[in-house]
Amino acid sequence: MSDEVVFHLWPTSSGHRLAQITLNKPTHLNALSLRMVDAMQNHLNAWAQDPDIVAVLLDGAGSRAFCAGGDVVSLYRSIQSTPPGQIPDLAAQFFEREYRLDYTIHTYPKPMVCCAHGYVMGGGVGLLVGASHRIVTADVKLAMPEISIGLYPDVGGSWWLGRLPLRIGAFLAITGATLNASDALWAGLADYVLPAEARTGLIEMLQQIPWSGEPPQDKRILSRQLQQLTTSTARPPSHLQHHGERIADIIGDDLWPDRAHRLAALAADTDPWLVEAGRQFMAGSPTSAVLSLEMQQRCRRLSLADSLRLEWQASVGCCIHHDFPEGVRALLIDKDRQPRWHPTRIDEVTPQWIEAHLSTTIAQPHPLADLT
Repeated sequence: MSDEVVFHLWPTSSGHRLAQITLNKPTHLNALSLRMVDAMQNHLNAWAQDPDIVAVLLDGAGSRAFCAGGDVVSLYRSIQSTPPGQIPDLAAQFFEREYRLDYTIHTYPKPMVCCAHGYVMGGGVGLLVGASHRIVTADVKLAMPEISIGLYPDVGGSWWLGRLPLRIGAFLAITGATLNASDALWAGLADYVLPAEARTGLIEMLQQIPWSGEPPQDKRILSRQLQQLTTSTARPPSHLQHHGERIADIIGDDLWPDRAHRLAALAADTDPWLVEAGRQFMAGSPTSAVLSLEMQQRCRRLSLADSLRLEWQASVGCCIHHDFPEGVRALLIDKDRQPRWHPTRIDEVTPQWIEAHLSTTIAQPHPLADLT
């Protein structure tokens, strides 16, 4: 295995061991490749069965980002080399195994700490939100910006975004709005905030915890320790707390043309954060906007496992339709930032078009059929 992910075992004062996973592609903002996903899955599976290992810490190397998402450039190349209408092999494998990893983190039997700093986007948010103890640093910039590349907030986002209050999950999905540390806490996407410089001392603190080897008790002990460590950390005001009621009104529960009009009007707002949200909505894929809300609506009635199965359908569906490869091309390949979306307007996105993204024929059983 290359050093794209670094694994380390640390001794603890209680005689147990602490496992650490460090994403280690800082020059690429620690973007997730299939090889990285597989390595993490294999280690987590083994550590779950090892009685000497009491907890896992997941973090990222470098100062700029914990993880800026998945390696969509590799997915784009796979799409380009696949005949039209067929699911690219890499896409089928990557989405299956990435979602399996997210599910493993959500259901991990031992305490799992994720410490996220800098940019945390897309697949990086998926790694963070499932951990039992979620730390963000005061400099964090967290977002689900998939609308900008013709995708939708996956990695379980259809499930957990749809459960946020005040229609905030819908707003984040269709604007790609960036959250700060206080926003992450207020929305329930993180539990603790640390100063950026305190990341280096986290391992030592975890080593000194009097671990018992009993996961329920250890989770309580860990929570108390982290609360003491992070109580006095300064953090910026929360955009979501300030604008929550207004966001709920903007999203509303009416038809898309009216909602789109209210979102577009944000581009002329007096608040720079809302201005950027409005601009990103207007520049994003209309199909992504409609698909994102449809996915949240459907997953509200589903379990996490069923939601991830539906997300796999939607994600491979995006790979055989137009906007996802076009969005990656415009943002990351040619970098002209001029995507040519199809359809071009919200009112042209029909229910049949959305259903076409969700009804991709696959071999049975479903690749994620074993998730319970």
